[in-house]
Amino acid sequence: MGPFMAVFALVFLAPIAYSIYISLFKTRLIGGTSFVGLENYQQALTDPNFWDGLARVAIFLVVQVPIMLGIALLAALAIDSGRLHAAGFFRITIFLPYAVPAVVAAIMWGFMYGNQFGLVGNINEAFGISIPAPLGPDWILASIGNIVTWEFVGYNMLIFYSALRVIPSSLYEAAEIDGAGQFRIIRSIKLPAIRGALVIATIFSIIGSFQLFTEPSILQKLAPNAITTFFTPNYYAYSLSFNGQQYNYSATIAIIMGLVTMLVAYVIQLRGMRKES
Repeated sequence: MGPFMAVFALVFLAPIAYSIYISLFKTRLIGGTSFVGLENYQQALTDPNFWDGLARVAIFLVVQVPIMLGIALLAALAIDSGRLHAAGFFRITIFLPYAVPAVVAAIMWGFMYGNQFGLVGNINEAFGISIPAPLGPDWILASIGNIVTWEFVGYNMLIFYSALRVIPSSLYEAAEIDGAGQFRIIRSIKLPAIRGALVIATIFSIIGSFQLFTEPSILQKLAPNAITTFFTPNYYAYSLSFNGQQYNYSATIAIIMGLVTMLVAYVIQLRGMRKES
């Protein structure tokens, strides 16, 4: 028990405790580092850059997560139906993008999005048209959502498919005897049976949305006018720490985002458990 608690405290608790500790200080050019209590938190709550990034992530979450989970669910139901030819091929193909590192995926899609040098630019030149720039300010969030959806549809599909495979076959046999069609089976048997998997996938997706960082940070070089240093709260914390040398305020942003993520994930889990019970 002793060694476990020591490793637990060192690996899990120490980083959080240290982040909270340094968030209570502020470093100034004149006067050095001094204890300021909750002043950094008060500053963060009135920081328009932080709220701008948080609002953008909230929009991303509300739009992208349902689309991604919907596509994953449809793919899992199609593969589980037994009526899809080459189901194994589709299962592997849909899951394959999850094996691609996020950095590689962002670079790959970034060059495809380019309207001056990439696939979009080639299409514009070949057909003499002007497709809206995916890396422009108006479309950059949707473009990042497309990348994240491409990356994680297969991961969520596998969660749903695994849950579908453990449904007792006796339920399907009873449904067939009662004359239930496929839509009725999905609505009355499959979806209620995988409710736990749906809740888990939703929580994971919400946490992933609040952690949005890799894709904006990679695409920022290709879209400097669309991706600001406060595009997402995580990217804002990174910029404050490594570009602005504001370690204390950066830790404050990170702590607040951790609390927001925990709160939202807890509410989703609570609602999911109530419906399941």
